[in-house]
Amino acid sequence: MTNNRYKERIADRMLQRRLAGVGAVLVEGPKWCGKTTTAAKHAKTVLYLDNPSELQQNMRMAEVNPGALLAGTPPVLIDEWQLAPKLWDAVRFEVDQRGQPGQFILTGSAVPASTDDIHHSGTGRFAWLTMRPMSLFESGESTGEVALSRLFDAPDDVFGVNRLSLEDVAYLICRGGWPYSTRLEKDLALDQVKYYYDGVVRSDVSRIDGVRRNEVLVKRLMRSYARHQGAQASIATIADDIRAADDHSADTKTIAAYLAALKKIFVIEDSAAWNPNLRSKTAIRTSDTRYFVDPSIAVAALGIGPNDLMNDLNTMGLLFETLCIRDLRVFADALDGQVYHFRDKSGLECDAVVHLRNGHFGLIEVKLGGDTLIGEGAKTLRSLADKIDTARMNAPSFLMVLTAAGKYAYQREDGVYVVPIGCLRD
Repeated sequence: MTNNRYKERIADRMLQRRLAGVGAVLVEGPKWCGKTTTAAKHAKTVLYLDNPSELQQNMRMAEVNPGALLAGTPPVLIDEWQLAPKLWDAVRFEVDQRGQPGQFILTGSAVPASTDDIHHSGTGRFAWLTMRPMSLFESGESTGEVALSRLFDAPDDVFGVNRLSLEDVAYLICRGGWPYSTRLEKDLALDQVKYYYDGVVRSDVSRIDGVRRNEVLVKRLMRSYARHQGAQASIATIADDIRAADDHSADTKTIAAYLAALKKIFVIEDSAAWNPNLRSKTAIRTSDTRYFVDPSIAVAALGIGPNDLMNDLNTMGLLFETLCIRDLRVFADALDGQVYHFRDKSGLECDAVVHLRNGHFGLIEVKLGGDTLIGEGAKTLRSLADKIDTARMNAPSFLMVLTAAGKYAYQREDGVYVVPIGCLRD
């Protein structure tokens, strides 16, 4: 049984704002995350470039007369635009000619295989919008009583009641934030990411650039990546991990190429290192931290389910971190910010740093819950906050332990906030 009612996305208001200010908006992100559905809500004309009945005609028209594909009442939505990269310059030209905002929306689930036909960057004509799978707030599992924006603006007023159990969170990790899955009954919802994973392995990772890739190697790579969620594993480490399974084709060059393909179809979204000004001379590790765009992809790669997570809380903790990073990225985008990771050479680590463009930032540790783990997270946050050179940059706006379990969102005596993911919103 499905509920086809459209669930409002944070991206809706972001897209509306961009359309009010620029001629064209590029909406990109993984397949199945809701890009086309959301974009169509804001379009008055829709062109499905990959419509099988019109695909050949569309490709031909993109070659000989791309402007003809851009006709219609604006905003004109061009879905899967990357199939015809020449449309990029045609859109840019039309934006210049019309001189009005809100003319075009382009959606794409992959980076174009080649940019040879693109001659203009789009600067001043395009705005970019990244969509990801739904946060728990968007899918309706979070109460949204604690707003991330409030933690930056008025952090003393924090309270919320969490209605998610640890078992609920285990299920939500496995289901993921795929819009269609959120409308299905539990067992059917859990099946959907398996089909997504199979599509990536069998087709998508090769179709991106026409290079046929080994399915077995893709599976082993994604399995290894799943085990390294939240870690700064090098390509060499991942290659060694795969070779341990007697796959001697996994040299670092091959692994790097496969990872690049997965990034182009937005399956992987690593987290860059945060480089604050510190009082000490401790060196900061600058390697990216490994994440899938949604924790359910890791679940599918490992072949596990909610019960497995409940029986292996260590693995659940790693994948819960991936879920939290997904939600924080959705929220940070709405606040004109980014999510980073911090780790120095001494081993001090912070799971997430939400850094806004205005220079304000918050430090976040992710823990499943329980007084001991929360206390450890708070200690880490305090240690990092004490190292920041506030003469050269802002002090953190807030320190937060983001949890899976726990009934309430509250502030500890040491000033650290404890917020269940089931209470958080943008």
